[in-house]
Amino acid sequence: MNEKLRTGIRTLKILLVEDNPADVRLTEEVLNDINIPNEMTTVSNGEDALAYLRRESNYADAVRPDIILLDLNLPKKDGREVLAEIKRDPDLRSIPVIVLTTSRAEQDVRTAYDLHVNCYIVKPLDLDQFFAVVKATVDFWFNIVCLPPE
Repeated sequence: MNEKLRTGIRTLKILLVEDNPADVRLTEEVLNDINIPNEMTTVSNGEDALAYLRRESNYADAVRPDIILLDLNLPKKDGREVLAEIKRDPDLRSIPVIVLTTSRAEQDVRTAYDLHVNCYIVKPLDLDQFFAVVKATVDFWFNIVCLPPE
């Protein structure tokens, strides 16, 4: 049974795949500031993201995220490769993936949607706008969208 149906309040589980410590810190601040119960886990490269999602190695006890916030420019395995592997995997493809990146390149946007990303968001450079975008994104995925059950 869906956790929300059992308790009336559901904790949104978020996997943030981001290698920039400043962006991680900002995202944490936004999530701590909103009135949506959430648990965010952060990994800093594409290989760790896939290991986390597949519960491999150090991530054997990982919790399946409700949504994934994915940067494109990552070390070890970039976000495009991570997105492609998630969407090819029958056990993972139903998890909504939100690309959150600085790239406005048309090819990056096209590639992400060709790989079945759920939405593509360009990180605003302005701090207040960054807060507003992350807050609106989490609010949308928690309060408006019906997420698939675990």
